[in-house]
Amino acid sequence: MSAKPTETSGGEIVRRAGVVAAGTLSSRILGAVRDAVVAAVFALAATDAFWLAFTIPNALRVLLGEGAVSAAFVPVFTEVRERESHARAKEFYRNLIGAMAVVLALVSLIGVLGAPWIVKGYAWGFQRDAALFETTVALTRLLFPYIFLMGISALMMGALYASKRFAAPSFAPALLNIALIAAALLLAPVLVELGWPAIFALAFGALVGGALQVVAQLPALAKEGLVVRPRIGFADIYVRKCARLMVPLLAGLGVYQLNVLLSRLFASFLPTGSVSYLYYGQRLAEIPQGMFALAIASAALPSLSYAVAHGDEDEAKRLFRHALRLSLFVAVPAGVALAVLAKPAVTVFFGRGQYDAIAIHETARSFIWQAGGIWAVASVRTIIPMFHAHNDTRTPVLASAVNLVIFIGLSLALMNPMQHAGLAAATTGAAVAQLVALLWLLRRRTGHLGMREVSGSVARIVVASGVMGAVVWAGASLGRWELGGNDPRNLAIFVGTAVAGFLAYLAVASALRAPELRDLRAALARRVRA
Repeated sequence: MSAKPTETSGGEIVRRAGVVAAGTLSSRILGAVRDAVVAAVFALAATDAFWLAFTIPNALRVLLGEGAVSAAFVPVFTEVRERESHARAKEFYRNLIGAMAVVLALVSLIGVLGAPWIVKGYAWGFQRDAALFETTVALTRLLFPYIFLMGISALMMGALYASKRFAAPSFAPALLNIALIAAALLLAPVLVELGWPAIFALAFGALVGGALQVVAQLPALAKEGLVVRPRIGFADIYVRKCARLMVPLLAGLGVYQLNVLLSRLFASFLPTGSVSYLYYGQRLAEIPQGMFALAIASAALPSLSYAVAHGDEDEAKRLFRHALRLSLFVAVPAGVALAVLAKPAVTVFFGRGQYDAIAIHETARSFIWQAGGIWAVASVRTIIPMFHAHNDTRTPVLASAVNLVIFIGLSLALMNPMQHAGLAAATTGAAVAQLVALLWLLRRRTGHLGMREVSGSVARIVVASGVMGAVVWAGASLGRWELGGNDPRNLAIFVGTAVAGFLAYLAVASALRAPELRDLRAALARRVRA
């Protein structure tokens, strides 16, 4: 009798991940267009200032919004709903959103008032150029209220995920990219006419995009009866429990964000453009991470939380292995393909306007190292929800601390000989160390994980990825990438090479009878029939 629920829950993760991935794909495509537009329209010094100004609000968005709040909220919301009632879960949600609104407003106010000191903390090297430093401070002030908007949006997202509604929260982030594209193309010329620096258009666009994400999720929340009037509920026992879970989670995510801040700080001492080279390389590497790894992790957390809440540890482990195999099935070939296609990818996405051949070369150097770590980052994102499902947000902090120590050591060792590429290499090395630590800690917490099942899948994935890499390398050699990203022949070769590599990977995976491919096909068939 247990087989059917097991199969259903595994299939549900694939189906949900497909919805999240589709939404994230739309956001990533628009994000790529956004980055291409920004790179073409604005000079490197201006984008250095904006991406650094966006670092702190974006980091706090992850800490106070999508990361800590959602990861702590979903298991508690599920527990309250399953053990008490939907009405009590709704009350908890109303109390939490009111409490978090106070916290987010306070953080935003501190950021606006303390912008000069904040910028000194993470962009010390910018003080060598007074104009650049002042521009970064002004942009930081404008962008800090974005934290409030994204924090509220993330709480709404968590409520929808816990209610197993994935479409609205998955597609909402695309609105930020639409707002930024419109700001770069339409608002920037207007600001120039008014005597403002054009780069300020992106700050206004980010605020509009944050507001749109809040509004876009309201209809789905209404269907679940979760459009509520916030109440400041710090006294709610479940709000307090969520807060207790968030504290170590904030520490763990804070370590990762500290890595980002340190990489920006180190890059601020390097030549002009280094911040942008790192950022654009990171953005390309995040496409498969956001589309699939984060999608699978987000889809798995409700099922993991449900299994743990009902005391079914074997089912939780099975779902964990299933999610990890799916994540690696996508992340490993994505990393191989992007590393091989580093220069062509950077050329096609950014090789136009003010982004010249030197910028393309330097970004590709950064991107190769970041692409090499996609599989590790994807695995980390898939493993951590297993801890969260057990209401354990403390243990992953230890692995995050390992990440931080390794990152700092590698960065200091590599940034001088390799410049910004050394910082990218340090990020990948730290992610691998964190992955090893997480697996060891999870094994200690839950006992035998059954990882032999995963290792068998990894062997098939590596073989298929190797064949795909050879196909991609052969196709990429046909391009004339020095002609830039607008050259029709380069565009055709890039798309054709990517498709050929994808088909080669699927063909080899099918020949090796990869179960992940079977699961994905079954989920697609169910989606078509629906």
